[in-house]
Amino acid sequence: MSSKVLTRRQARWAEFLSEFHFTITYRPGRLATLPDALSRRDDVYPERGVDFISNFNKDDWNIWLPLAEFAYNNAEHSSTKQSPFFTIYGRNPTFDSIHVSQDSTAGRFSTKLQSVQQVVKEELESEIRIFRKYADRNRSIPPDFQPWDKVWLASKNIKTTIPTKKLSDRGLGSFEVPKKMGSHAYHLKLPQQWKSVHPVFHVSLLETVKQSAIPNQH
Repeated sequence: MSSKVLTRRQARWAEFLSEFHFTITYRPGRLATLPDALSRRDDVYPERGVDFISNFNKDDWNIWLPLAEFAYNNAEHSSTKQSPFFTIYGRNPTFDSIHVSQDSTAGRFSTKLQSVQQVVKEELESEIRIFRKYADRNRSIPPDFQPWDKVWLASKNIKTTIPTKKLSDRGLGSFEVPKKMGSHAYHLKLPQQWKSVHPVFHVSLLETVKQSAIPNQH
């Protein structure tokens, strides 16, 4: 097998990686195949990551950006409760097999990598706090109905004998609330002719009956 002459960049990387002790395993696969929903790699690193990495490393941020991307994809996300790596590949890659001296160039590289990963972790936690802050600002507190309170029931999911929804009352009832079901649903006492209707409804479909309310004019 003929040897290949390395470029200056390849030679620098070869010299740098020579200080690490690891094994590269070749795994044969299919080449020149079109990606599909299962094989497509999800590049989830946001552009905002460039900002905080460049602020953290003023001079060489472009070198550490791929490592920041790795740390982001290897961190647990609040929406899925797992990392993007685990979602796609079923595992989280680690650096456990790399052992270097802290006094060497590789050791300094490893220390720097840990710093970048810590910055990414702190930024993710900050983003989650900001998201929750704005989400809570727009989130209304649902009413807490007490046993035997009277409520109106939204008619949008109820079939009536009126031919068009525009002529229907916005709210049906009123109905009494015998009990609460879970954290966001209530059991209603429905009339006998509503036997086919399930009596449990989400709180978003219910509205408190005010004492001064005129029937069907709330």
